[in-house]
Order: sequence, then structure tokens, then C-alpha cells
Amino acid sequence: MRADDRTTFVFGDLTMLVKRWDASPGAGSQAFVLVHGIGVSSRYFERLAGELCRFGTVHVVDLPGFGAAPRPERQLTVEAGAALLAEFLRSEGLAGAILLGHSMGTQFVVETAAVHPTGVAGIVLAGPVVDERARMPWQQGMRLARDTLRETPVANWIVATDYVRSGIRWYLTELPVMIGYRTEQRLPLVSVPVLVLRGERDPIAPRGWSARLTATARNGRLVEVPGAAHVVQHTKAAEVAEILAGFATDAVASVSREAAMPPTAQAEQGL
Repeated sequence: MRADDRTTFVFGDLTMLVKRWDASPGAGSQAFVLVHGIGVSSRYFERLAGELCRFGTVHVVDLPGFGAAPRPERQLTVEAGAALLAEFLRSEGLAGAILLGHSMGTQFVVETAAVHPTGVAGIVLAGPVVDERARMPWQQGMRLARDTLRETPVANWIVATDYVRSGIRWYLTELPVMIGYRTEQRLPLVSVPVLVLRGERDPIAPRGWSARLTATARNGRLVEVPGAAHVVQHTKAAEVAEILAGFATDAVASVSREAAMPPTAQAEQGL
């Protein structure tokens, strides 16, 4: 299934491309925003978007400098990317959105929910980075190499061709941003529900790291998808869509309950 609409979103000197899959008839009003990782683009979300639109409207982005989005004149920091995503949510009037980030995309959605929580009902961290026990670039490179041996040929082709399109210069510009961002320190600032999602064979986001990260969240849970590696949203799109739909229902209900609580009760729970 192809996107129903493609738009360009500009905020300051940053330009982001957005593909939208309209919700299927009877799917409801839930909004999902999908954010890719370093070097890649929205292409590896297309299978998931086609499945996920059965449960709501899906917005899939190409961050500045990635995919077909113009490269900015400056390094894209996580903070700047989060501000861009927050402005997109505001401008589109998206309330109660579920933000899913994959790989480095998890850093952008964590920062968005931590600093710009308006409109966010929950976040999903798929294959989160960077494992605190493997913070050196060469360690991440070794894990990425192992992952290619566990992915399907189609997944590897999408990732490899996106890397070529992004270019080594921009990849190396963004790599220090990814390595330097401490997801485990920023995640406790997120008040909305958090789902940590990983393929059981993912060497980039191993189970120990994913479990430790989940434990830092105020309201977090970990789900593993059998048989999948790092690009779980592409190789297991139908299963992931079902998981996200269930999480969205629970997250929206949780946010609604908290909003209905008196301020004293919210203070007692640290909300």
C-alpha cells in the first residue's frame, strides 16, 4: 500500500518530508508518527504503515538530511529534531499521538516526549540505542555487521541503498550525535507510557540493554518479537502493528486516567 499523501514540513532552517497513510474505514482517530534511524529513511516503515493504518492514521517522516529530505547546513541534534517533531504535532493538531522511533529514531521520540509532551500519549522505542556497554563507534559497527547476517535480503537492500543516498559525510556528521545522546538518562523524564520493542535476535539492542532501559522508564514495558532482528518493524510488520495498536489503546487510556486525577494525587505519583 502506498502513502495517500506526501508533504513537506519546514520549521526554521529544517525541512522534513512526511508521508501519510489515511486510516482505514472504521479504524478510529488514533495517530501514529514513525521516526527512522541514522542513515536510513521512511522506506523501511512502509510495510508497517500499510498494516498500521488499519488502526489509525500513520505519519512517516524523512528527517532533515535523510531520504529525500534536504540536508541542513548544520548538524541535526536530537534536541533540534525533537523540536521539529513537536512543531509538526502542533501544526497538524495531533492529540494523543503514539510516537515510534527505530534505532536512532528512539532518541528523537524520547527527547520529544521529555521536553515537548503536548500531544504525545505514548512512545515506542524499537531497537533502541545506544547500549551503554557498547558506546564506541567500532562496537556499534560490529553489531551492525552482525545484524546484516540476520536480516532478510530485502531489509538489507533498503538499508544499504538508503545509506548510499544519505552519504558517508552526513552519516559521520550525525554519528557523534547518536553516540553522545544518553537515552537511559533522558528516558526517566518521560511521563507517558513507554514500550520498548525489540526483535529477539537484535544484536544492536540486546535484551540486557533493553531490559535496563525499560526499568528506567516511569511506566515502561518490554516486548520481544520472536525471530526478528534489528529491523523488526519491516520483517514482522503485521505482528508489530498489532502490538502497537494494543499499546496505543492502553496508553491513551492511561493518559486519560491521569488527566482525570486531582492534582494532589498526581503529585503523589510523581506525575
